[in-house]
Amino acid sequence: MKKDMFNYVWTDKKRTLFGLPLSFTRYFLTETKFITRSGLLRVQEDELELYRVTDKKLILTLGQRLFKCGTIQMHVRDVDTPIKIVKSIKKPREVLEQLDKYINMNRDRYRVRGRDMVGGSFGTHLFPSILLVIITIWYFTIICVPCG
Repeated sequence: MKKDMFNYVWTDKKRTLFGLPLSFTRYFLTETKFITRSGLLRVQEDELELYRVTDKKLILTLGQRLFKCGTIQMHVRDVDTPIKIVKSIKKPREVLEQLDKYINMNRDRYRVRGRDMVGGSFGTHLFPSILLVIITIWYFTIICVPCG
């Protein structure tokens, strides 16, 4: 893929031992998408729309803090990748701020907020209790009333 196909806002590689970028995993941030590309011979790309991110978390282990790296965990309303983990990147706080900026910008563009995406299948947790009430009413009106 050519670099000029997207306007990348940020890009970095997954860091390994001593914070060195000796990995075949690369992360890209555009204004609308977050792209993960991994592999050497068989390259896999995973894209997620930024407006679908519902929550972000910054994880800093002791080893990552020593080499000024960190991990960002994103919860996404996506079928393929419900939890996206961006492992061992440099300057994770700055990246988190950029992510937050572009996530909010895309939510404003699509007029979507995080609360609009939580519980996407509305009412499914109520279905068993509603079904139980309907069966109980049916039982008492059809079966028990003629008995007695």
